[in-house]
Order: sequence, then structure tokens, then C-alpha cells
Amino acid sequence: MPHPKDNERYTYADYCSWDDGKRWELHEGVAYAMTGPLTAHQSISMQLSEILNGFLRGKSCRPFAAPYDVRLNPLDGDDTVVQPDLLVVCDKSKITDKCCVGAPDFVIEILSPTTIRHDRLLKFNLYLKAGVREYWIIDPESKTAQIFELKDGRYIASVYDEVSCVPVKTLPGLEINMADVFVEM
Repeated sequence: MPHPKDNERYTYADYCSWDDGKRWELHEGVAYAMTGPLTAHQSISMQLSEILNGFLRGKSCRPFAAPYDVRLNPLDGDDTVVQPDLLVVCDKSKITDKCCVGAPDFVIEILSPTTIRHDRLLKFNLYLKAGVREYWIIDPESKTAQIFELKDGRYIASVYDEVSCVPVKTLPGLEINMADVFVEM
């Protein structure tokens, strides 16, 4: 199949058959086309990638960057595939040669004008349901980080500004200085 059609439900197997050259995500069977990131988005992604790579070098957890498929519900319909901007997986059994199978420990999404609703609502609920332990939403416009930590089946939220040092709860010992994240802006 060259690409998905509106008003149809899909699984990971369907997703793997699309060959139209576009990036897609599946949210509970519904296909969403991905748009290309803006310069600010890429700059923030690069800064965070460097920080995560440096901290995790030689440790058991592994960082990944988009495009990298994450199958959030492989045992329950296998109809949700996301490509977070950045993610960390600490359980190596979830890593295959093609994707992450199951919830990552830590996910970062960087807002773009076209992804605000997906990141703040749809993906928020998908990550919560899948059990992602820590979810960050980085907003290049306001230069803030909204942090969600999973506790007792709910996300507890905190917000940090561009001069804050933010502890990464899922990676003890790592604090991210937001001034370093927004340095190129």
C-alpha cells in the first residue's frame, strides 16, 4: 500500500507497508502524517542529543532520536507507533534492529506550530497509557520545559524556564541546564 487512507484503522504491520516516502505515526490505529521540523526545533534537538549522549556513554540506558519508531502497545492491538523527537530506553530487551517495542523510560517532544495539539493532548495520553515514566515537552517559543513524571498512574507536572537546571528523574545524576538547550536561539 503506498499510503494510508482517511477514516481507516491501521496496525504496525500496515504501517510497515507504506512506501510513499513520508513519515507517519499511528495513534490508536489512526494515521498522522509528520511534518518537517523547523530550525529552532532542530537546534534544541541537537543540544539535548549531545547532553543525553554524553551522560549515557558507557551506561546501560540508550538514547535515540527521530525518526525512530516506538511501538507503544505491541501486545494490545499494535496500532500505536510514534516517533518521539528524543527518547531513552533502559530495558535493552525493548530494543530491536528496527524499533523500540514498548514504552521508553524517558521521552522528549519539541513543539512545532503543527504538533502542539498532538504533543500536548494525543501523545500525552498515549505516553501516560503506555507507562512512559517521564515525558518532557519543550516549547521553543516560550523557552520552557513542561515535565511530566509518572506517579501512581498519573502525570505530575512541573514547568521550568530557560534559566532552570532540570533534574531528569529517570536518569539519576543528570541535570539539564535549560540555558544550554536554548543556547542557539
